Amino acid sequence: MDNPREDKVAIVTEVKDRLEQSSAVVVTEYRGLTVKALADLRTALRPAGGAYKVYKNTLVRRAANDAGVDIDAHLVGPTALAFTEQTPEGEPGDVVTVAKVLKDFAKANPDLVIKGGLFEGEPIDVDGINALAEVEPREVLLAKLAGLLAAPMQQMAGLLQALPRDFAYGLQALIDKGGADEAPAPANPEAGADSAAPANETDQTEENDGTTAAAEDKES
Repeated sequence: MDNPREDKVAIVTEVKDRLEQSSAVVVTEYRGLTVKALADLRTALRPAGGAYKVYKNTLVRRAANDAGVDIDAHLVGPTALAFTEQTPEGEPGDVVTVAKVLKDFAKANPDLVIKGGLFEGEPIDVDGINALAEVEPREVLLAKLAGLLAAPMQQMAGLLQALPRDFAYGLQALIDKGGADEAPAPANPEAGADSAAPANETDQTEENDGTTAAAEDKES
């Protein structure tokens, strides 16, 4: 037969470890709840990483003292602790969802009394637990955060897409400007040809005059 004292030591160690490792612990009184109601509550808490356990007050008090947390004021009447631990998939439990499940269950089952508890190792009262229950679930908050980040990211993507195009336009404009400075085209190409014509005609006239004068000297 097992030593009852050893059993109690094991339970105290279990509760102490859970108090230290859980992100939140809610102390409840379950007097008047049926076995089926308790089973339904456990089922509702499980997907969010919640575990609902019934313990003797003396053992919970000893475990809390060993863990260095103060929940003695809540340990009156039949006590059960709701721990936020890990989901069945191994993900961190969702404190907000656990608080919401407890609040909704207590509303539908007045025999469940939420007394207070711990959040991140610090004491939290009933109002604090109810406030947690009103916070939107993590998935909703992450979706909203993603939506807020999406608009700036889309703008940034547009800027990155426009940069090569604008750079190409600017480069082409620079090339066009440089070509115009290096080889300016004449305003009227035909004017250049006309201005050269008189000089050619003068040279030809002088050559003709020289030939005529030589012919005249020979005849005389």
